Amino acid sequence: MQQLETDKVYLRALEPDDLDFIYQIENDLSLWEVSNTQTPYSRFLIHQYLENAHQDIYEAKQLRLVICSFETGKTVGLIDLFDFDPKNERAGVGIVIQDNEDRNQGIGTDALSLVISYVQEHLFLKQLYANIAVGNIASERLFYKFGFELIGIKKAWTRVGKDYVDEAMYQLIF
Repeated sequence: MQQLETDKVYLRALEPDDLDFIYQIENDLSLWEVSNTQTPYSRFLIHQYLENAHQDIYEAKQLRLVICSFETGKTVGLIDLFDFDPKNERAGVGIVIQDNEDRNQGIGTDALSLVISYVQEHLFLKQLYANIAVGNIASERLFYKFGFELIGIKKAWTRVGKDYVDEAMYQLIF
């Protein structure tokens, strides 16, 4: 895959060297709510996942890209396409920026912009959708910025501890 970049970030495919970074993200309890994770991942399982990351999106039905910062030179997050449906020309999109210090720096904006261009120019999708916990203001703002529209609320959709939270579905039709 050709490297996708702006002056601030670049997106790249997963590499074997990403094991520690993926391990940290997948085992960060504060992110489990947004990733629907319920159990920790071992380094062994993540290693196996990385070994199969070479599958293209048509085979795996998903694509995970690493977000890297030109300014700091570090890996800062992930952006995923999931539920890829070439027949209906759509996919889900999700993004996570690992550290608070890297948030609100325009990194997510640049990464999402690159992915939107990529799905239009290379995958020929008609639409993207995102599932966002109600109250996640930063994510709501990010997706609104690109024209995603709120199309519905899934009530008591995600269990967080003993409580249930609503999840909003946003859609962008090109």
